[in-house]
Amino acid sequence: MRVLIVEDDADVVRYMVKGLRESGMVADHAVDGEDGLRMATTGSYDVIVVDRMLPGLDGLELVRRLRAGGMATPVLFLSALGKVDDRVAGLRAGGDDYLVKPFAFSELLARIEALGRRRGALDTQSKLVVNGLEMDLLSREVTRAGTRIDLQPREFTMLEYLMRHAGQVVTRTMLLEHVWEYHFDPQTNVIDVHISRLRAKIDRGFDAPLLHTVRGAGYCLRAPV
Repeated sequence: MRVLIVEDDADVVRYMVKGLRESGMVADHAVDGEDGLRMATTGSYDVIVVDRMLPGLDGLELVRRLRAGGMATPVLFLSALGKVDDRVAGLRAGGDDYLVKPFAFSELLARIEALGRRRGALDTQSKLVVNGLEMDLLSREVTRAGTRIDLQPREFTMLEYLMRHAGQVVTRTMLLEHVWEYHFDPQTNVIDVHISRLRAKIDRGFDAPLLHTVRGAGYCLRAPV
């Protein structure tokens, strides 16, 4: 399991990272809200742990932006603010759980594991939805705003992968491995061609584009902001 920790307290970070890695998890760390937003949207994480009070972009706004971008990765808020109103604010901002400092590592680990299981359960869902774009995994039908979109098998697989990682940057390497099952770069423009065709089918004729090219990084399927 990959966990992103967005926390500016160095002692807390060392404590969490050490414990999570000893538990067999991969733990990355961001020192502020802006860094956390960048890492969350360019990486692929199973759970994100976010401190409420961060320098620059605070935790609540960070999570709001992730949700606005279509990201569904479970978020655990971690904060010294423990009143009912504080917890409610965190959940309404898009958090999935809320843990008050100081905390026992065993409880933190249990909550992260529970959120990770929830993420795994979501992966078995039969329908994916991103801002009006819907994919029925059973009937293999794709629609946007009620309009049916006909896709070739490879286009369908690519779109499914992008929708499962909505709000995150998907690299060319990730697409090659998960869509074409290549573990090397064939040095062709196959991805560019398929992305161009897919973009024409899901975005042309609609008010706002969903499929974006992130220069120098890859592609991102997200709601307009």
